[in-house]
Formats: sequence, C-alpha cells, structure tokens
Amino acid sequence: MTRVFSGIQPTGYPTLGNYIGAIRHWVAGQGEKENFFCVVDLHSLTVTPDPENLRSITLAMLAVMLGAGLDPERCVLFLQSHVSAHAEGAWLLACTTPISWLQKMTQYKDKSAKGESIGSGLLYYPVLMAADILLYDADEVPVGDDQKQHVELARNIAERFNHLYGHTFVVPNPVIPQIARVMGLDDPHAKMSKSEASARGHAIGILDDPKEIEWAFKRATTDSFNEIRFSDEPERAGVNNLLGIYRALSGRSVEETEADFASARGYGDLKTRVAELTIETLEPIRLRALEYLNNPDELHRIMANGAERARAVAMPKLEEMYGKMGIVRGM
Repeated sequence: MTRVFSGIQPTGYPTLGNYIGAIRHWVAGQGEKENFFCVVDLHSLTVTPDPENLRSITLAMLAVMLGAGLDPERCVLFLQSHVSAHAEGAWLLACTTPISWLQKMTQYKDKSAKGESIGSGLLYYPVLMAADILLYDADEVPVGDDQKQHVELARNIAERFNHLYGHTFVVPNPVIPQIARVMGLDDPHAKMSKSEASARGHAIGILDDPKEIEWAFKRATTDSFNEIRFSDEPERAGVNNLLGIYRALSGRSVEETEADFASARGYGDLKTRVAELTIETLEPIRLRALEYLNNPDELHRIMANGAERARAVAMPKLEEMYGKMGIVRGM
C-alpha cells in the first residue's frame, strides 16, 4: 500500500486555510493509503513561541484534526516530539547534508535578505522535515506549493544518504493538491496564516464562534467593481478569494459557482452566503473538537497510541541509519 506522510505546524490556531488546503484531503484519503499525519511541534520552536500558547495550540490542532474526521484507527496520528527518532534522525541527516543546500532554501534566504536575526533552527528546519518524511519511507508527501522545495530537498538528502551508505530510504514524491490557496480576508494578496490568525479579520479559525466568522466575512476586502466572477486581476483578489472559498467548500465548478451568484445583490450577498457555508462546514468540526479538548484523558490516550504506532516504524529505520553510519548500539 502506498505510504503517505504529512504534517501540520502548530504556529497558530488552525484556520479555514488549513482545512481547505490539507485536513479535508487527509480525511477523504485516509482509507485509501497508509497514512501518517503528524503535528510537527518541534518545527514551531524556530519562531520561539510562548510555551503555554504552544501547548494550547498543539492540543487544539490535534483536536481539530480529530473533529474534522481523522480516525486514529485508520491512520497514524501523533505529535512529532513524542517520537524521539525525528530529532535523532535529523542530526544524522544533517551530518550528510551540505550547508550550501540549506542556504538555498527560500524561507532562510528571504529572512536573511531582510537582515532579521535568525536562529540556527531555521537553517536546520528542512533537515528535520526530511527526517519526518524519510523515517517512514513515505512514497507521497502532500504539501502546498510553498513546501515543495522542502520535499525536493528531502529527495536530495535521501539520494545522498543512499549513495553514501547503501539503499536506506524510499525517495519521496511531493503531491500538490490542485486547489486555490486561501488568502487573508483583510489582505487577499497574502496567504491566510495561522501565525497571523490573532489579527482579527485576517483568518477564519476553525474554533471560531459562528458570530466571529460572520463578522470577519462581512469585513472582508473586496473592490469597487461590484461584479461577482472569478478573475486573475490583482485588484479583484478579494472577490476571487471569497469565490474560491465558496467553490472549495461547495464542491462546485467555476461555472457553477459563478452561476450561483448570478442573481446576487452585490458583494453583501456574496459575503453572507460564503459566511453561511463556512459556518455550516466548520461548526460540526468545532463542536467535536471542543469535546476532545474537554476530555483530556481521551486526547492523551489517542496521542500515546499514535506515538507508539509511529515509533514502531520510525525507530527501526533510525537503528538502520545508526548501524550504516558506524555508530555502536546495543548498550
């Protein structure tokens, strides 16, 4: 069976963009392949988060994934930090990865160009991501366009390790879902971001109250054209974003989506109907997620079970890496 690995970073509370871009696809495909889904909490340390906030967001992310329909009996669902092989494997891979490869990563280059103070974790981040993927011999890695470069690096790291030490890893393939990117409601030229979700009116949080969702959509940026149709024109990005959200949640085609709004009375109708559909989609997820958050014993049981299943795959691969690199084990 094809094996899939994908992760989501708890740098902020989960948003509508996370649901449309990743989580709903994971739910839909969990019975078709062997899936490992991970909350990559170690990655979030590159932005030095507040410890209490990180704990809260991590649990919220896991609860939302469960609330959206991920079944821990049909997939392996776990926290990255609960499987020590990720951190250990990343060090072993780092020792075989040329630093010039890491310096070419877009995220690192962008922050370096701005003269920002950068922790070494940001440079090392893609190696940890490679370990996440390679420890499970993943055939496929579903990612957005902005993460494709990291999967390509994981391929390069796997090929280099295989060349140096003999065949060890499956070389993974990135899988890019053909979906519209969900942009910020306040700035439709910027991706809807978890880390910016605290800015009211920017993102729709999956745990947001329906009234908050309605408020945010009513204040979404549009334009002065008052024409409800898809467009690639930059000044029409706001309307395009709203239509894209409606299309993604309704499963309608471009033509069907535009036809649905043919008789709409301006952008007010557009915002109201997109808000209603979003609330209808997210409210059951929110309520189920809150049930998990209000039952910490069950949430921790699921985490422990997922970590045990993940370790059963990752730890033998780590031991294989140690052995091939000449590290004496068995003490």
